Amino acid sequence: MNQHSGFSRLIRCDRPFKQAGLLIFLIIASFLFSNSPTLAHHAMGERVPANFVEGFLSGLAHPVIGADHFAFIVSVGLLAAISCQGIKIPIAFVLSTVAGAVFHLMQITLPAAELFISGSVLLFGIFLTLKQQPNSWVLTGLAAICGLFHGYAYGESIFGAEMTPLVAYLAGFTVIQLAVAIAAFFIGKAVLKQATELPNLPLRFAGFVICGVGIAFLSTLIVETIFSAL
Repeated sequence: MNQHSGFSRLIRCDRPFKQAGLLIFLIIASFLFSNSPTLAHHAMGERVPANFVEGFLSGLAHPVIGADHFAFIVSVGLLAAISCQGIKIPIAFVLSTVAGAVFHLMQITLPAAELFISGSVLLFGIFLTLKQQPNSWVLTGLAAICGLFHGYAYGESIFGAEMTPLVAYLAGFTVIQLAVAIAAFFIGKAVLKQATELPNLPLRFAGFVICGVGIAFLSTLIVETIFSAL
């Protein structure tokens, strides 16, 4: 009887782990297709977009082909699912990325942007692994600050472009970030709803994976900085 009950609990928990596993797979796949944390993640082969379509497609691609950006967006969506009224977290992040890109275009320098981006992935991955997450307003503020640096990196791909592809690029990365974050948000909510035994465990596991991505990028940056200084 006890064995049957344990098996039933395992079956009930199986689907949430599969849903979280989909997010983990996407994070790892994005990481494998990214060669270096210092790459600008250009969708146009490092060529500045010349028209609306190229600008929009480049904007769609940048947050996805950059594993550091993608992992952070997923973490923001998952933390939003866990937090009370957490939908404000991804909204604050996405709006802040637009501001960060504008900073780059205005040649306002944000120091150590790549370091902050990698550190933000690790930090939000750690938040996901915790049994008790920080207050949602704290997460919203941190997401907005991190968004400035992610957006600053996005600005590199469009720097020097004409107004039409520039606006299209900003629209593209805004749309894709909202789409990824909202998808992660609803998957996270579904996991929490269905995993009645250990509701946070699949999301905490996803957090460990995101931590791994952050550590990989951060350690690579540190090694590159050390070798460049020699």
